[in-house]
Formats: sequence, C-alpha cells, structure tokens
Amino acid sequence: MCQQVAKGTRWGKCGHFQRHLVVAVMDCCQTNCERSCNHPPRCPLRTCITTYGREIQQDVDLVDEFCFQCRAAQAKAAGIPLR
Repeated sequence: MCQQVAKGTRWGKCGHFQRHLVVAVMDCCQTNCERSCNHPPRCPLRTCITTYGREIQQDVDLVDEFCFQCRAAQAKAAGIPLR
C-alpha cells in the first residue's frame, strides 16, 4: 500500500498532527495497488487496493499546546461557550 508523506505541526500536549501539505508519495511497488507505478494501466481486477496506507508524518514545528479540536472539546466539557 502506497503512503503519502506529509509535513505539518505536531501539538505537544495532545500529540495530534496538523497536516500542512503532502510533499511526496512512497510507492509500495505492488501490482495490486492502484496508487503504485507497477499497477497495470487497464487492470480488470476489482480486488486491488485503492487507498493510501498510513500517512508518514514529518514534523515541521512543535507547539507546546493542545490542538484546536482538543481545546474546543475541553471548553465544551467545561461548559465554556465557544465564540
């Protein structure tokens, strides 16, 4: 299964990754993966893999905070209205 290589921000307190852009695709070189260069152009099989595998995450920066979604969830749990 081919994988996308993404660069982004890592949120230190929750560990979540915020993708900024995909910079490359790692080819798995399998003939049964539609994303691979080795997949036949007019493959009749319906069993081929059609999605990317787990994303390879490269941290561009590290922010020592919770991500936006985690902060929103914490505010909601505490009963603080969001603006």
